[in-house]
Amino acid sequence: MNRLQVVIALGAVSACTFADSGGFGGEVGAGPDAGAQPSIDAGDTSAPDAAPAVACVGKAGQPQDAVWTIAHGGRERTVRVHVPASYVPSQATPLWLNFHGYAMNAEWQAEVTALEQRAETYGAIVVHPEGTGAIKGWNAGACCGSATLTDVDDVGFVEALLDRLEDELCVDGDRVFASGFSNGGFLSHRLACELAPRIAAIATVSGVMGIDDCAPARPVPVLSFHGTSDLTVPYEGSWVFGFRSEEDSIAGWVERNGCTGAAIETYAMGDARCVTRGNCTAGADVGLCTIDGGGHQWPGGEAIPASGKVSHDLDASDAIWAFFAAHPRP
Repeated sequence: MNRLQVVIALGAVSACTFADSGGFGGEVGAGPDAGAQPSIDAGDTSAPDAAPAVACVGKAGQPQDAVWTIAHGGRERTVRVHVPASYVPSQATPLWLNFHGYAMNAEWQAEVTALEQRAETYGAIVVHPEGTGAIKGWNAGACCGSATLTDVDDVGFVEALLDRLEDELCVDGDRVFASGFSNGGFLSHRLACELAPRIAAIATVSGVMGIDDCAPARPVPVLSFHGTSDLTVPYEGSWVFGFRSEEDSIAGWVERNGCTGAAIETYAMGDARCVTRGNCTAGADVGLCTIDGGGHQWPGGEAIPASGKVSHDLDASDAIWAFFAAHPRP
């Protein structure tokens, strides 16, 4: 499938506050510069300073880039695995799973988000799994395609993938993170619901909650990005296609995580505005970054054709890593 076909397929989808956590900076209005526009504070986007005490023994060195094949559910699944040059087999290393959107693939998701290049700065293992179907997708409840229609066990696949990653690489079990775009964002929500013991925090871009029964075993920090002019996964939701609104999805996490803090603006520049709900159980903050007029795009990333405006006032990849670095599993 070429990219023009993919763009058409993306359009068909519509037819079928961590202020206390060291994320985007302090509370707006505090301090002597209360009237100044807040600026993003991505913090130290390298590996977390607090290196875990756990060390691995007997792990082998790994090629920097590899494609793994994993048999699961009667299917051969493929995964792009990028190991940073700084990786040491005896040192526990953060792991970032990054899931593509419907009608995309692992390679395209890596290009859009540039995580493999930034992995060197983040000091993280970056993994891009591949969905299933003639048009690649994930079973994330309300979305999308044959993966949902045939009830593919993508949660089980991610569990199997984590087992293998932890078996072959020195993974820091307290710093396993998941992010996703569109259908991959829907899946990230589902993973936070069903794999909370193994996923420290999630981030979603243009993806909302797609399942009705979400009872995570522990509070999970969540950061979401969404454009108000997204026509594929509308910001306001769609009763026709069974998509929740972005605000309803976030409100669900605020309730699950027991957040009692008021919504605080933590970032504002150009078309991008982020708010955070803090004072959450176990520090599981919930943040939402809204792109005014933004389309079905990854903010700061490579543009997806015919999918609306890309914001260049906020870099989602760096902002997500800052959030992840501040939210290891307790």
